[in-house]
Amino acid sequence: MHQIIDIESDNRHLSRQRGFLVVSEDRREVGRVPLDDILAVIVHAHGVTYSHSLLIELAGRGAHMVLCAANHHPTALLWPLQGHHTQGARMRRQWAAPKPLFKQLWKQVVMAKIKMQAGALLAFGQSDTALIRIANTVKSGDSGNIEAQAARRYWPLLMGKDFRRDQAASGANAMLNYGYTVLRAATARAIIGAGLHPTIGLHHANRGNAFALADDLMEPFRPLVDCAVKGLICAGVEQVNSEAKQVLTRLIAYDLDFGESQTPLRTSLEKLSFSLATSFETGKAVLNLPNVPAPLELAGLGKI
Repeated sequence: MHQIIDIESDNRHLSRQRGFLVVSEDRREVGRVPLDDILAVIVHAHGVTYSHSLLIELAGRGAHMVLCAANHHPTALLWPLQGHHTQGARMRRQWAAPKPLFKQLWKQVVMAKIKMQAGALLAFGQSDTALIRIANTVKSGDSGNIEAQAARRYWPLLMGKDFRRDQAASGANAMLNYGYTVLRAATARAIIGAGLHPTIGLHHANRGNAFALADDLMEPFRPLVDCAVKGLICAGVEQVNSEAKQVLTRLIAYDLDFGESQTPLRTSLEKLSFSLATSFETGKAVLNLPNVPAPLELAGLGKI
């Protein structure tokens, strides 16, 4: 099983030893994890040092190193140069894809996200049929900015009328930051594994964003993080502590329904990424996205 390794204590040293990531403090080992089991390493602490050989081993396995600021928002991510065996050809097709195809793909992403948001509201007793209705009005490229309209309805209903999404804030916002960091790392790994370039986004196009495509493809899955955070708040957890981290990191193993089968979130991201690569190759916008989970399942994501 792939694991998210979180480094939250200061003055730790991370190194490689016989197929393991070894965590040490003052030259004393405090923990080890098989390198083959690691999906990503997320570092929040200060004074952490790394061996060069460890970073090479993580990159060789497609595992990402994510460096976070104090608000648990990622500031840097180490990703491997080598990905899928047809990486070069796929990246060229991705780069050369016509703008109408990008717009149709983004439409599918936005529709899936809004439907998942509607499912999240239903899970916490806030049925809002308006979200389902407007999801079906999304146009190519979301020219009507329906995503933003949905967000204005969604956040007050899920988190309360006084809630404001603020990446620099503490409490629920910090927990959302942490959950999204886990999701972003898993999405970036899936994208690179599919032979695509994470910088070439469908919609996000900030010049300083090296993972614009990851930010695009993770959108339909964000409400899963939102549900987990809402559940944690209902359970009395109001900050990024060990309980919150455990709940949010295990989301990558949460099974999603694809009709004929159920697939863990990390594999669902791989399916989506490969379907995107196929869309670039065929010129047809057909993304492989999961069905919205049942309300009881979504409500249980924050269970400690």
